[in-house]
Amino acid sequence: MTVLHTYKGNAPVRLNKWMAELGLCSRREAEALIAGGGVFVNGVVVTELGHKIEPMQSLTLDDRAAVAIAEKFTAVLNKPVDYVSAQPEGDQVPAARLITTANASDGSEGPGRDASLAPLGRLDQDSRGLLLLSEDGVLAKAIIGPQHTLEKEYLVTVTGAITAGKLTLLRNGLTLDGRKLKPAKVTVDASVADKNGQTLRFILKEGRKRQIRRMCDLVGLKVVDLVRLRIGPLNMGDLPEGEWRTLKPHERAALITASLPDKPRRLRDETGRPVQKGRSFVGRGGAKPNRERQLERKDRPDGQGNGYKGKGTGRPPRAKPDGQASGRSGGGAPRGAPRDGGRGKPK
Repeated sequence: MTVLHTYKGNAPVRLNKWMAELGLCSRREAEALIAGGGVFVNGVVVTELGHKIEPMQSLTLDDRAAVAIAEKFTAVLNKPVDYVSAQPEGDQVPAARLITTANASDGSEGPGRDASLAPLGRLDQDSRGLLLLSEDGVLAKAIIGPQHTLEKEYLVTVTGAITAGKLTLLRNGLTLDGRKLKPAKVTVDASVADKNGQTLRFILKEGRKRQIRRMCDLVGLKVVDLVRLRIGPLNMGDLPEGEWRTLKPHERAALITASLPDKPRRLRDETGRPVQKGRSFVGRGGAKPNRERQLERKDRPDGQGNGYKGKGTGRPPRAKPDGQASGRSGGGAPRGAPRDGGRGKPK
């Protein structure tokens, strides 16, 4: 068994759902692994598709299941200029043509002509740097899905005067295609010397079409070179331009983990189990009375302190003036009789 994960949630969850959340595989792929007997919980094989994993239980995969997950191919490429990451048009050359055995920096074997490699994020034809080409749908969702939060880092060489005002606009003041851009981290990188201009370091959390070039155009800067250095925790490192290598399993896991939204931290006891908090009494009707005060009222003798009048309140009846009955029976006037002593109205 090669893979170990511990479930730290607060309530049981279906095993295939949690495996998909971990980024190990899709839900359907998880069901196939479970049916094949390759999934273990606390060392016991699981064969029931609807099985739920409990908090603090551990998931392990046998070698067959781990190999089945790792078989999906992903290439880490240092793309040169003049190659397109998306579908080529006309005489354009797709970056996927560089994924051959001869271009592998780590000696990996190419995926073959039948492989369907999709770019995980765009990189323009006149840009270069880190590009992922993959047939892994789970990884694609983590990197370019609608809820992804992975940072992407670029070194951008520009010409033109760089001012504090322009930097402020680049960071949080621009709009493209009628939509305001997410805040960006933009700094001047003095450590990189370039004879063609000055170098800016961009860190973005979104990827609009030609975004950095259009941002620079809006503030009067011209981009002469753009290279992507990083996607989330994955750095291009010293990978030579035009060459590729296979994405390692721990790098895949790190990318998927980094793409997950932050969860609120929960209190746990010394055994690691979540601490159950008290129930809140603040709802649609506003704050409710304190529970202890409610219990005190329930423990009182019947009718005392309930906050309303009526039978069983423990209070003596209010005394009536002499000559008046306390009820309808007795010496009171019969129903329907006039209240003026029988005189009636004058004729």
